Amino acid sequence: MSNSTNISKLQGKVQPYAWGGSQFIPALLQQSNPDNKPFAEYWMGGHDNAPSTVIGADGQSQALNALVAANPAILGKKVQDEFGRLPYLFKVLDVKDMLSIQVHPEKKAAVAAFAEENKQGVALNAPNRNYKDDNHKPELMYALSDFWLLHGFKPADKLKQVLQATPELQFLLPIFGNGDYASLYKAVMEMDQQTVNNHLQPLLDRILPLYEKGTLKKVQEDFWAARAFNTFCEPGRIDRGIFSIYLFNVVNLHPGEAIFQDAGILHAYLEGQNMEIMANSDNVLRGGLTNKHIDVQELMKHVRFEPIVPQVITGQPGTAVNEEIFPTPVNDFELHRISLKAGGATTVTATTADIFFVYEGAAEATAGGDKVSLNQGEAMLATAGTAVQISSSQGAVIFTATVPA
Repeated sequence: MSNSTNISKLQGKVQPYAWGGSQFIPALLQQSNPDNKPFAEYWMGGHDNAPSTVIGADGQSQALNALVAANPAILGKKVQDEFGRLPYLFKVLDVKDMLSIQVHPEKKAAVAAFAEENKQGVALNAPNRNYKDDNHKPELMYALSDFWLLHGFKPADKLKQVLQATPELQFLLPIFGNGDYASLYKAVMEMDQQTVNNHLQPLLDRILPLYEKGTLKKVQEDFWAARAFNTFCEPGRIDRGIFSIYLFNVVNLHPGEAIFQDAGILHAYLEGQNMEIMANSDNVLRGGLTNKHIDVQELMKHVRFEPIVPQVITGQPGTAVNEEIFPTPVNDFELHRISLKAGGATTVTATTADIFFVYEGAAEATAGGDKVSLNQGEAMLATAGTAVQISSSQGAVIFTATVPA
């Protein structure tokens, strides 16, 4: 593949995790899915576990991580010096069933723990592996639909209110006291299974009939607790993750709103579709509401035991025409959104190896002598410093993965 190309088509990879829907992503990518397989995530990036494919004008293709390793200059000097690799991972998600309660490690902790698991000889793809790479995983998600998630511990007064209003959970009030988040979470996460069942069974007996009747609303913790029971619980084993639904903020994002999740913030996606951008990592420590590997001791080492007031992020005007940006406090990534009306155009300059993904409509990109046509569901890579003219005869919505300029 020629290295002089400034813009190239990019093909991502679908991840068929069990919690994913079977309609949204295939429709977006214009692929058929006759067997209704789950299309949970569409990955665009250079992560070693599922690198995207870059397709040159000559039709030659190369994995993005290999392309970056061979031509690190395409990242731009600043990113090359700071990260030495593509620093972000870009995704589309379709959350049909709730995702695991999870936390991501800080950078230093990830480096040490990844090395330790390697030393112990735990295979990278082993189901009991905690650390898939040596990176932290702060992330920003942008709602494409009405989106529901759990995000961080509730402020103390709200948390007390919920425990007080839920008779079966009042036993936790003295443990929490005036805000002892660590003792509270330790209590529910390290409780033996029989005690978990004894506390949660009466709660479920009370709320499941209401859920089946359709009288619970999504703003209520009870709604998600009942749904979690229906999704995850096996005979004789009620998932302890149900406690977390009452302890965390239940957040509803509307389309166009975003939220940032830093290392140490417990969270879980409940329902909806989103664009997600994160540090180039697949490090997830899980604590419940999942059939995947759970390691409570490891999870607890990384949790920030403090209240969180969810901060909804809305787009700010970007430097280019028709572009908005969603800023976060990290250097690894930044999400941009370009909206073009029919006949509209804009020019953007790639800050690093930037990925453009057409979410709606279609667009034409030109840079120097290179030209790439993009339909809905198609993506493109632009190398650092490339000025890209983007035009659309029918109108388009394009999401861009980059780093802060």
